[in-house]
Amino acid sequence: MQSRIFNRYTLPRQFLAMGVDVLCAWLALFLAISLREDRWILPHADQTVTYLLAPMLAIPIMVKFGLYRAIFRYTGFSAMVTTMQAIAVYGVIFCCYVVFVGNPTHVPRSVGALQPILFLLLIGGNRAFIRGLFMYTGSQDMRQRGRLLIYGAGQTGIQTAAAIHSTRNYTLIGFVDNDPAKIGRSINGVEVWAPQHLPQVVRDSDVSDVLLAIPRLTRPERNAIIQSLQGLAVHVRSVPSMDELASGQAAVQQFQELDVEDLLGRDPVPPRAELIARDIQQRVVLVTGAGGSIGSELCRQIVRQGPTTLLLVEHSEFALYRIYHELQALVATLPGNPALVPLLGDVRDLHRMRQIIGTWHPATVYHAAAYKHVPMVEHNPVQGLANNVFGTLTVARAALEAGVPEFVLISTDKAVRPTNVMGASKRLAELCLQALADSTEVAFAGLDAAGVWGTETAHPTASLRHPALDAAGYGTGATPTLPQASAPSAAGVAAGTFSPRKTCFTMVRFGNVLGSSGSVVPLFRQQIANGGPITLTHADVTRYFMTIPEAAQLVLQAGAMGTGGDVFVLDMGEPVQIAQLARQMVALSGLTVRDAQNPGGDIAIRVTGLRPGEKLYEELLIGDNPQPTEHPRIMKAHEQLLPWPQLQERLVELQGLMQANNVDGITRVLLQLVSGFRAGPVVDHILLQQKSTIVQ
Repeated sequence: MQSRIFNRYTLPRQFLAMGVDVLCAWLALFLAISLREDRWILPHADQTVTYLLAPMLAIPIMVKFGLYRAIFRYTGFSAMVTTMQAIAVYGVIFCCYVVFVGNPTHVPRSVGALQPILFLLLIGGNRAFIRGLFMYTGSQDMRQRGRLLIYGAGQTGIQTAAAIHSTRNYTLIGFVDNDPAKIGRSINGVEVWAPQHLPQVVRDSDVSDVLLAIPRLTRPERNAIIQSLQGLAVHVRSVPSMDELASGQAAVQQFQELDVEDLLGRDPVPPRAELIARDIQQRVVLVTGAGGSIGSELCRQIVRQGPTTLLLVEHSEFALYRIYHELQALVATLPGNPALVPLLGDVRDLHRMRQIIGTWHPATVYHAAAYKHVPMVEHNPVQGLANNVFGTLTVARAALEAGVPEFVLISTDKAVRPTNVMGASKRLAELCLQALADSTEVAFAGLDAAGVWGTETAHPTASLRHPALDAAGYGTGATPTLPQASAPSAAGVAAGTFSPRKTCFTMVRFGNVLGSSGSVVPLFRQQIANGGPITLTHADVTRYFMTIPEAAQLVLQAGAMGTGGDVFVLDMGEPVQIAQLARQMVALSGLTVRDAQNPGGDIAIRVTGLRPGEKLYEELLIGDNPQPTEHPRIMKAHEQLLPWPQLQERLVELQGLMQANNVDGITRVLLQLVSGFRAGPVVDHILLQQKSTIVQ
């Protein structure tokens, strides 16, 4: 019946409300006369005019004040104030009639004051009744609601409680706060407990959710609270940050899963503003891989520092579209209005890179374009090397030819004594930049425009090739004839030998990034949401972790400190055990791990075995000689390198092996070039399929 009366049609609902208010006006008049006479006085003919006048005055006034447009179930303080204003206007008019016009023998003059007061009480009472009816006997069964504790009885906690009361998704059990002035008292009828009573309250009240509503908590305080909640079977979430609330990006009722920083186990490294801005302010800046996890965050950080132009270079059209439109919205809120230029392009295409760099002449290039997923590169080693090594070399060559002052490579801890092709490719990319930085003059003879396809070799599809297509670096015909030192190239840049001393090459190496594409955190969250199991490759796997903003800030700061050939690493504290991270995420989701000790748990953790090329642990330094920098948490290492002439010969050899997809030969070269590289079994998809076809 409630659904039929209140939810289906608006107009009948308004007429019904008017009818109830008419009855309230008559009842208020009857009670006012009876109270005045101190006995029950039933309406009689002499009072007809007064009984008709009361609703005829009240209803139009209430319509004028918009009271029948309100949704009664959401009636709040502002609606009650409006109701009081309407009744006040009505009361003045009604009182004037009764006092100056009416017959006091039929309706006493004091009724002119009593009736509006009683009318207000009756109107307010029926509104409150309807609100309560919807609040407590609505369509949602209260037994199905989550039972919530709010950690924090400050202004944010109180606002959150009001939002919860409106949405009716949770039953609020109480507040938790460490303020002695609040403990033991109540807020809107809800008790405030001390933190030490939290476990007992959770057990006694069957609490399912705990919401952190203290946005200004320091990281150590926040981590201490989270640690205290881990032993309880509750789902822990938080309200948005103060920045998100202030900017309007989120509301207090939009509960969020815990930030990835809360799972980090250490305080994020604070940035130094002067270092971040040093190579960016009032400059043209280029970011390759601008649509990736690290590249996109780099772009967000860069536009806030006020460059004149930000060049977004990206191979994926969708990724470029997404970051470009996001940055457009961000730039609109910033002073200076830096120009954004979205540029589709492959970092292996030297002609395209020359066009871009030669047109805008960026002061700083951040090279974030890379294939980073270990199993993917292990199964596709040629493409991994083509993108990570020769793509880096191509962009570096274009930057060197154009005299770009700063070039920063985003590297990885997997480059240290790698056990996979991805890590070896990133270390080889570092070696290329180190060799360039160490040289007084370099030449690129033998390294073709694409940086991938070398001299013509026997190939089953050779007859299908078209040499004319090689100019852009994607054909597979004979190697294009390199311009001589005295002749300009197609891009208008003198080819031959170049002086790398005009360009400062810097490398920044960091560990796994929480929340990035392929990161374990979003994977584990999805697996938990699906009911498990959580998949681990090994029970003892450990990793260094940092957040995406932290990684981007490290790149910007370290790049500003580079002097040429430097490898920068972040002091990332102790490595995190992935199994413990998984257990922590299960516990903070209000669930339990299902194992031998707890066979009735919610989420199982299954060990699947190490994937091809995967290590149990990662390292950040090859040598043991880290040097301090002007930032207390950033270290610098000058690691062993190969002179450019020797490295160039091996790169030309590597190109030929890649063209033939000779994975064994590629592995041999990598073993010779990359210190500590340990190759696993060949799992290249093409070779495995070819072997399978031969066997059949």
